[in-house]
Amino acid sequence: MPIYQAPLRDYQFILSELLSIYDQTELAGFDEIDPELTDAILQGIADFTTDIMLPLNASGDLEGCQLKDGNVITPKGFKEAYQQYIDDGWATLTCDPEYGGQGLPEVIGTFATEMKTATNMAFAMYPGLTHGAYSAIHVHGSDALKQKYLAKLVSGEWTGTMNLTESHAGTDLALLRTKATPVADGKFAISGEKIFISSGDHDLAENIVHLVLAKLPDAPEGVKGISLFAVPKFHVNNDGSLGEANQLCASALEHKMGIHGNSTCVMVFDGAVGELVGEPHQGLKAMFTMMNQARLGVGIQGLGVSDIAYQNALVYAKERIQGRALSGVKQPQQAADSILVHGDVRRMLLSQKSFNEGTRALMGQQALWLDQAERHSDPVKAKQAAALAALFTPIVKGFVTDQGFKACVDAQQIYGGHGYINEWGMEQFVRDIRIAMIYEGTNGVQALDLVGRKLLSDKGATLTLWSDMVKGFIGEHSNNDAMKPYLAGLMDAATDLEKATGFIAQSAAKNPDMIGAASMPYMQLFGISALAWMWARIAATSIAALDAGTDESDFYQAKLNTAEFYMRYWGCQTRSLRKQVEMSSAQIATFDEADF
Repeated sequence: MPIYQAPLRDYQFILSELLSIYDQTELAGFDEIDPELTDAILQGIADFTTDIMLPLNASGDLEGCQLKDGNVITPKGFKEAYQQYIDDGWATLTCDPEYGGQGLPEVIGTFATEMKTATNMAFAMYPGLTHGAYSAIHVHGSDALKQKYLAKLVSGEWTGTMNLTESHAGTDLALLRTKATPVADGKFAISGEKIFISSGDHDLAENIVHLVLAKLPDAPEGVKGISLFAVPKFHVNNDGSLGEANQLCASALEHKMGIHGNSTCVMVFDGAVGELVGEPHQGLKAMFTMMNQARLGVGIQGLGVSDIAYQNALVYAKERIQGRALSGVKQPQQAADSILVHGDVRRMLLSQKSFNEGTRALMGQQALWLDQAERHSDPVKAKQAAALAALFTPIVKGFVTDQGFKACVDAQQIYGGHGYINEWGMEQFVRDIRIAMIYEGTNGVQALDLVGRKLLSDKGATLTLWSDMVKGFIGEHSNNDAMKPYLAGLMDAATDLEKATGFIAQSAAKNPDMIGAASMPYMQLFGISALAWMWARIAATSIAALDAGTDESDFYQAKLNTAEFYMRYWGCQTRSLRKQVEMSSAQIATFDEADF
């Protein structure tokens, strides 16, 4: 069985030193947290995920979910583990105290989610979808709807889902056919079929609250005619008790490449009674509250599974002996050297390590922006943080899952033939994380969103805001000789990003199809540049710690060594990506269909 060591020291470094969350006194509720509390929470999650969730990962994958008599049965041990999860209060961490939550910052909850997805991605999806449903109702629901559902969703006693996709309508939700017909008491009868519904039915909780996109009879055409409805599996009585079953069911389980322990269902709604979430025809606005939450969660999946794959590949590389180092025998006491001496193995491991640690810092920054957007006392700064979080959402979903998948493939490659065999766990990691590049908006859609909406819609104002932050950081540290290797890499990446942005802006004005043609390499360029920014900041923080004196010099020196590798290995890729944007986009946009 794969092993897992929660990166608790890295969390401490990011929270306390890199992001200085305990100094964020202008954020509501941050004065109630301290390092001791945070460490205790993250240690508790580490224990739960390592002791309870990880042992169920492989068995859940092999057993999968089963549909019996219209009800889904989860793999052995999932139900008991979920009950312990809610009994321990882990479902409540970042939720509103008014409904039983602990009100902790998202930046802490993000790292809790990383540990959950690393140890058992399929299991973690059940509470993950529930949190998204909670968020949508919390932001957009009426007071009556909040009172009806939120306390149970917060506690985890009830779970939630999101129902968007139909067999003919995926990304293009304007095509959906599910109908909502008004009935008595302001309720609606929902009829239609949805596919690919994660956690659509299961035996973990006594009720499931489905958030369903549907169209009212008077709906205008297109996406402006979509409404969102809360549709429970069981009706909820006025006193909060459960009534009869609603007119909905899971008609089938999807047969998938991975995440077998999560119930991905075809859901049929046959006049099921639901209630409106938000205003009529404003369903996408409400659903995107859930979608953006989910996209951060999917990005964390890319990080979490990449990290556990790396941890196991590193152990294997140290233990597996095969051949000798090209420069001579390194371990004469053994019949062969460990494969860690081989250059390509070292390259793959260093690529994974530098990606994982840089991405973890970026995820922390993204979560902090979300906290600032919600909690900052200065509305101007709150608005700026919200804009930055929106700009980076395609990066943390699209770029991170693309590269996280590649990191898992590299980890599998290090195992050689054993990586292809089920018992080592590597092939499950590759199968599981592959979906992260597809759901919650494919990564091609994320790239198009980054360029077509996030950059061009505000004429680059938010990108300029971030670029000014990068330039300010470079200026602040330009006189520090110790920072030169890291600043050089950051400046190169920032220059390539700026030139690529200018090229797309000019080209799109003449031919809008250039946006789609250039968007994927641009997203990769942006992602690498964003991690260069994080690694430069990590380097500055580590240098300061070493200069101040520390008994953890090995920890900080390892950060500097990894930062330098990132700039040398990852940073140089921005030039080729910029050239790819400039050289190939026009041909992609205009290539004759007859020549495909």
